Amino acid sequence: MAEQHGTDNLVVLLGTPTTDSSQLYAQTVTEGDPTWAGPLAGIALQLPVYHVLDEEVRRQFAANVADEQLAMAELVLEGEALSEAVKSVRATTPGGEGR
Repeated sequence: MAEQHGTDNLVVLLGTPTTDSSQLYAQTVTEGDPTWAGPLAGIALQLPVYHVLDEEVRRQFAANVADEQLAMAELVLEGEALSEAVKSVRATTPGGEGR
């Protein structure tokens, strides 16, 4: 998508279940694959990335859609910790927090 459409109008939403996986995927779409094992090794897309359970993101959905699609995840996952894990990656990305 980034190659085809550019990165200006792309945002990545993660639905990852752990803080470690959230940080890994957030780093992958911002700075490139930190494991150097995948196709984004060394490719810094600098895409803004958020977790779908982030309150800022959840507010973008209609209430009934958010309740239907996110309620179960909110019950079993630590949404605030997941949001903070992704936010910490945005904070270390040039221009990341302002995006």
